[in-house]
Amino acid sequence: MQAYDILIIGAGPIGLACGIEAQKAGLRYLILEKGTLVNSLYHYPANMTFFSTSEKLEIGGVPFVSNNAKPTRAEALEYYRRVAESFRLEIRLYEAVETLEAAAAGGYVVSTNKGRYSAEHVIVATGFYDIPTQLGIPGEQLPKVTHYYAEPHPYYRQNVLIVGANNSAVDAALETWRKGAAVTMVIREADIGERVKYWVRPDIVNRIGEGSIRAFFRSSLLEIRPTEVDIQTPDGPLTLANDFVIAATGYQPDFEFLRRIGIALSDDGKYYPAYHPDTQESNLPGLYLAGVICGGMDTHVWFIENSRVHAEQIVADILGKSGAAVH
Repeated sequence: MQAYDILIIGAGPIGLACGIEAQKAGLRYLILEKGTLVNSLYHYPANMTFFSTSEKLEIGGVPFVSNNAKPTRAEALEYYRRVAESFRLEIRLYEAVETLEAAAAGGYVVSTNKGRYSAEHVIVATGFYDIPTQLGIPGEQLPKVTHYYAEPHPYYRQNVLIVGANNSAVDAALETWRKGAAVTMVIREADIGERVKYWVRPDIVNRIGEGSIRAFFRSSLLEIRPTEVDIQTPDGPLTLANDFVIAATGYQPDFEFLRRIGIALSDDGKYYPAYHPDTQESNLPGLYLAGVICGGMDTHVWFIENSRVHAEQIVADILGKSGAAVH
């Protein structure tokens, strides 16, 4: 069983930042990732443009140069690959953490689908993009339903219903409509979300206003069937012909994993994990939280640009603890 000073769970941008800080401090570290490098970003829509400008996505002091001020998904994937290579980060991809337990002599023992490791400290930086928020309605498990929109081509000449009114839903609606889909949006609120990218929001508002994209506000999806859907509108129930449903209902951290390893969560429905904001240490000694996972269900609070500092805070706390060894 290999021993480390720090074991980092998650190879997203913040997990990579934690690895960089550990490496700079001379600590033995390992990053474990159940998927590919920056797995969440990889699953973003193929043509997505970030809300943030490229310098706000930088980690480790490596410049992020993009063709435009706001980089694309492809540019971000290239950048983080370059970061990983520049620092020769110790990363094991496609290795999923299965259990994490306190060791009798202190620290933790982590078991994965490929091995076992011991570490004095553990950083959980697993993000939130892996678990979609379910609608909880009949038909949600049909093959024509997806919570992950990738690209518009499959929806050409199809009746597409999109649930949601924030960035993911709006991007999917505009792209599929422009590539030949008949698009209907079902939106619980009375308007398009206020957090929609400012250069995109007028576009979707205008497309709805002119009738190119049909939208039902203050409405909800009731049931999905192979060739149609039922929605509830302010004027009563309605059945529509339908070929595909894109449920852009958001995502959430793996709360079950956090509970299983002993992280305390708030009981107010937001599931905020317990941690100290100055050190990022959780209710478990030596176990830290970094990145968007710190926000519980409020996944819009933490981003790359405002949580990359977590890496510095965590490593500084580890070094400041009595007996922290530097190798």
